[in-house]
Amino acid sequence: MFDLALLLVAAFVAGALNAVAGGGSFLTLPALVFTGVPPVVANATGTVALLPGYAAGAWGFREDMAAPPGLSMRTTVLLSLIGGSAGAALLLVTSDAAFNKIVPWLLLVATALFAFGPQLRQWAGSGAQGGAASPLKAGAGMLVVAIYGGYFNGGLGILLLALFGLLGQTQLNAMNGMKNLVSALLTAIAVVIYAAGGKVFWYQALIMMVAATAGGYGGARLARRLPPAVLRWGIVATGLVMTALFFWKQ
Repeated sequence: MFDLALLLVAAFVAGALNAVAGGGSFLTLPALVFTGVPPVVANATGTVALLPGYAAGAWGFREDMAAPPGLSMRTTVLLSLIGGSAGAALLLVTSDAAFNKIVPWLLLVATALFAFGPQLRQWAGSGAQGGAASPLKAGAGMLVVAIYGGYFNGGLGILLLALFGLLGQTQLNAMNGMKNLVSALLTAIAVVIYAAGGKVFWYQALIMMVAATAGGYGGARLARRLPPAVLRWGIVATGLVMTALFFWKQ
């Protein structure tokens, strides 16, 4: 009963965090691991649980979406699917022992990305002043970020926003719309591959999916009452604590 309650609470809060700031993976992955789910399966299962939130976000920005400079919408979609597939396939061939060693570093990187996200996006915007990137560079950047997202979801939103800024995109609604669309696409294809590889615990995934969806709609209203700085550094603190716990478990 405690395990079920932990998963529900983690998923609910993760859904609320993703709706207003991001960082939901900092809760879903550790919660699954601490309830006895193997690390690789926990990563895949947590990704399944958060998929509806990405899809809902993409739908909400459907009228504002525009492909970043250097890429067409079709190319962006294609690279998202290819990269998500490659990242998910890489996860399938990663052993639990290896992933257990990698995940603290991934959490640390994701926490740093989240903590310095505003500065990273500002730097990306400054770098874009010289003009849009070439289609080749834009495609390579999109593919690399998509592979990362298919393998490990943490910090994906920050990476995508920074990438779009570097490519010369300036409209925030368009950037957020594409961020959610790309996240939904690469997560969806990754989920298919995870499922085919038998890396999803469906009972946990489905109950967490319901809780995360409820958190995205209802919990976000509560989270918005917090000052943005408090919310952001609360997420950073959570990420650091989870990172420390994973390093300690090794």
